[in-house]
Order: sequence, then C-alpha cells, then structure tokens
Amino acid sequence: MKRQLLQKIVAAQADKRPVVLIRSLTGARQFLIEENDVYGDREDMPEALLRDGRDALRRDGASTVEIEGERYLLQTLSPPPRVIVVGAVHIAQQLIPMARMAGYDVQLIDPRTAFAVPERFPGVQVIREWPQEAMARLSLDSRTAIVTLSHDPKIDEPALGAALKSAAFYIGALGSRKNHARRLERLAASGFDDDALQRIAGPIGLPLGGRSPAEIAVSILAQIIQTRYRH
Repeated sequence: MKRQLLQKIVAAQADKRPVVLIRSLTGARQFLIEENDVYGDREDMPEALLRDGRDALRRDGASTVEIEGERYLLQTLSPPPRVIVVGAVHIAQQLIPMARMAGYDVQLIDPRTAFAVPERFPGVQVIREWPQEAMARLSLDSRTAIVTLSHDPKIDEPALGAALKSAAFYIGALGSRKNHARRLERLAASGFDDDALQRIAGPIGLPLGGRSPAEIAVSILAQIIQTRYRH
C-alpha cells in the first residue's frame, strides 16, 4: 500500500472517520475516499468508481466492482454508525440501550442538567450543552442518525437546523403531525427549502401503533435501520 494512503487511513481511524480503500485487482491503481476528499491518482479515477466509492462510505465490509474492464476491491474501514439523541427524556432511556445493542455508537445531548445526568444514562456520553454548540464539533457524517426528542423547540429546532446542514443519513423529530407542521413552518422561515425539510421524519418512527416509551423507541430504531439500508 502507498505510504500516503496508509497515513490517511491511520489518521481517519484515530478520528473515527469512515474511509473506503479502493485497489485494482488487475493493476496497480489505489485510491482512498473520505466524505469530502479523494486521495491517489485522482485524474485516473473513473467517475463511476468514485460514485461507487462514495456509496460504500455508508456500508460496512468489502465488495468488488468492474468498471471499464478493470476489477476493483472496495473496502470500507469505518467506526460503528452513530445515533445522536437530543433530549434526555423517557423515550431516550429506552432508545439508547436498544441502539447500542444494534451496534450503534450513541451520544446524548441536552443542556438541561436536571435531566441529562449520567445516572439516568449509564455508559453513554452525555453532553450537557446546547445542540448547536455540541453538534458543531461532532462531525455529522453520512453514517450519523440524529433524533430529537426533547419536545422543546428551543432545543430541538437548533439541532434540526444543524442536522439539515449535514450529511446525516437519518433525521427524525418527535411530535404530533400538528406540532411537526408548525415546526416545519419555523424552519422554512429560517431559510430551509422544501427539499431539505423533507429529510426530517416526522412524526418520528415507523407507524407500528405503539404508545409506550419502549414501543416508540422500537419504531424509531426500526426507521433508522430501514433508512440506513435503503441508502
């Protein structure tokens, strides 16, 4: 492997950023793809291979493709997919352990120190800051799902604004249809267009019919998983 690519892989692993290593199986060409960068002989890289490489950022494992008569191995090297939960509420207490069991890394954001206490969320990184401040540091990439649960527009809507500006593969917001419609109106007034707002799953979760916090958490996690693999 080329030294430059190896150094980039080591740095990405240290920062928990996903990368895709692409190696020709019939030649010597090698490439490395990150969310916003490509390393290697970029001028020799077929556009179809670049598209396949970017798609592979959202998946795990390895695959092969044949492009212009040449076969390539695409190997995704990535940290676990991530769920960022905004709002230290009862549903979050149910959703977080479920998401962790499903293989997701979870972080919880809530500036309300009375709710966001480690005792209520053992083993989870609890960030007691306003979402727009915390999320600016969290590198919201295409392997990130964002769930807003606080029921407080002052907390949820800045988080949704940050999410809509990111490559997050899933964005969901708790609330009734009526409240969600009002939320969309406020987000539209702040500058988001219809295409952006359609990224928000609201009311959140698959329509399973459940009402308890645990049942709602199941529907949210199911929708996250469905969206991830649909992508």
